[in-house]
Amino acid sequence: MNKFWIIVGHTYFNKVKTKSFIITTLITLLILFGLSNISTIIQAFEKDEEAKTFAIIDQTDTYFDIFEENVDVLGKPFEVEKSTLTEAELDKKVQDEEFDGMIILTKDENDLPSATVKTMSMTDSGIFSQIEMVLQQMKQEIGRVQLGLDSNDLNVLFTPVELTKVALEDNAKTEEELNQARGLVYVLLFVIYFSVIFYASMIATEVATEKSSRVMEILISSVSPVKQMFAKLIGIGLLSLTQMFVILVFGYASIQSKIDELNSMTGGLLGFSDIPTSTFIYAGIYFLLGYFLFATLAAFLGSLVSRIEDVQQLISPMIFIIVGAFMIAMFGLGNPETPFITISSYIPFFTPMIMFLRVGMLNIPFWEIALSIAILLISITALAIFGARVYKGGVLIYGKSSSFKDLKRALMMSKDK
Repeated sequence: MNKFWIIVGHTYFNKVKTKSFIITTLITLLILFGLSNISTIIQAFEKDEEAKTFAIIDQTDTYFDIFEENVDVLGKPFEVEKSTLTEAELDKKVQDEEFDGMIILTKDENDLPSATVKTMSMTDSGIFSQIEMVLQQMKQEIGRVQLGLDSNDLNVLFTPVELTKVALEDNAKTEEELNQARGLVYVLLFVIYFSVIFYASMIATEVATEKSSRVMEILISSVSPVKQMFAKLIGIGLLSLTQMFVILVFGYASIQSKIDELNSMTGGLLGFSDIPTSTFIYAGIYFLLGYFLFATLAAFLGSLVSRIEDVQQLISPMIFIIVGAFMIAMFGLGNPETPFITISSYIPFFTPMIMFLRVGMLNIPFWEIALSIAILLISITALAIFGARVYKGGVLIYGKSSSFKDLKRALMMSKDK
C-alpha cells in the first residue's frame, strides 16, 4: 500500500503545481469575481458613457412634447432635440456623428403614434427597446384620450391578472422555493458537467502521457497496473476536490455581500438561503460518484492509446454521453416530473446529473435516491473490475491505436500476465 499512496501523492502534487491547473483556477476565480460584481462593473462603464442624442422630426406637429415627457418619465435614457431640418440634412449630420440618430414621428392608419429610427448601425438593441417603450407609452396615452377612458380605468385594464398557484401534494415546494432550487441545480449541473469532462480527460491524458514516454514500463515492474489505475483516480479526485474547494470558498465569499443584489437581478434564482442542506450534500455525493464513474472509464480508455493526440478521439464517445446527460438535464429543468426524466435518472451514465436534478427540484422518496446511488456504486464497481483488466493489458499495448478493437487485445494480454 505504501507504493499505492506514493503514486497518489505523486499524481496529486505534480498536477497541483502545473501551470495549467494554476491558470485554470485563477481564471475561474476571476470569472466568479466578475460575475459577483457585474452590476458594479456595468455601472462603472455606464458612468463614462454619454447619453445618446437623437434629432426628432415631428411630422404631426403634436407628438414631440408628449414624446419628450415620456422620455423624462423613463429617466432620460437618451437625449432628444427637435429639429426643423429635412430628413436628408439630418442623415448627413448623423453620418458626421453630430447626432447618434434621428427619429421621425408619424401617425399610423389608426391615428396612433409610429416612428422611424435611423442610426449608423443596428447593433445597439437596447436603445431601440427604450424608444419602443416611449412610443408604447405614447400610444396608450393617446389611445386612452381617443376612447374617452379615465387614467384609472386604463391602469385597471393593464394590471396583470392574479394567478394563485396551489400544490396539493404533501410537502410540495412553493414557487419561490422551486425557483431557488432551479437556480442552484442549474449552477451545480454546470459544475458537475465541466468537472467530469475536465478531470476524466485529465486521467486519460495522464495515462497516455506515461505510455508515450515509456515510464509505464518502469512503473508496471514495481506496481501492478490495477493499483496504478486506482491511485491515479484517487490522485486526480483529490485534485478536483482541492480545486472545487478553492472555487466554492472564493465564490461564496464573493457573492455573500452581493447576494441580495444578485437575487433581485435574477428574480430570486440565487436565494440559496432557503435551500435544504441535504441538497448540497447530494450535490457532493453525485459529483463524486459521477467523477469515479467517468474517470474509471477514461482511465482504461487512456490505457489503449500510446500517443497523446489519440486520446481525444478515443474518449469522444464518453464526452458525447456526458453532453447528452447535460442536455437532458437542461430539458428537465422546465418539467422534472416527466416520465422521460424519471427513466433517464436510473441510467447509470445519466444518473449523476439527472437524479440530482430530481433531488434538487422534487420531493422524491428516499428509496429512489438510495436506489440511484446503489446503481451508481454497482456500475462503478463493475466498470472498475472490467476497466482494471483492460488497463492491465492496455498499458502494454504500443503502436497506432485501432480504437475499440484494442479492447479485445488488452483483455487477452491481461489474461496472459
